[in-house]
Amino acid sequence: MSAAQAPSAQGSPFWQFSLRFYRQPQVADTCIALQEERGVDVNLLLFLLWQATRKRAFTAAEVAEIERRVGAWREMTVIPLRTLRRALKSPPPLVAGAAAELFRTKVKAVELEAERLQQEAMYELAGATPRGQDAPSLADAARGNIAAYEAMGGKAFPKPAIETLLAALPASGRTTEE
Repeated sequence: MSAAQAPSAQGSPFWQFSLRFYRQPQVADTCIALQEERGVDVNLLLFLLWQATRKRAFTAAEVAEIERRVGAWREMTVIPLRTLRRALKSPPPLVAGAAAELFRTKVKAVELEAERLQQEAMYELAGATPRGQDAPSLADAARGNIAAYEAMGGKAFPKPAIETLLAALPASGRTTEE
């Protein structure tokens, strides 16, 4: 990996993209709905959209290979932490409400760190074994990557969700950090 591609103290370019993108209007709600209703790994979806900003298009087989590489981490860390955090919204009455909420906040931070670690590993994976083909445009790559994810998972995404995600992508064909 070249120095230009090395992750900064604030995280890799992929992590920085994810933070900015997720904050766009309606993106977080759309991603969560896709996660809940279609079983989408939001980190994988964000990875494919980040790659689209680099005009990289993936096949369903390539998406399946990435899923195979990251799935165990998600299943072992991210999902159990998410489940615990959600359960703590209504904790048993043994622990006082404020203390339980403080604990829930700590679990949420650990969940976010697990997601960041997954993304950093995905970034390293992308640099070590480049995948995807050059696409004519960001829009073509993004639509193609979403379609590849749908095909890999065997579930179509609602069209309004796709349009929300596409509208939130940067207007230019490139991100500022590559």
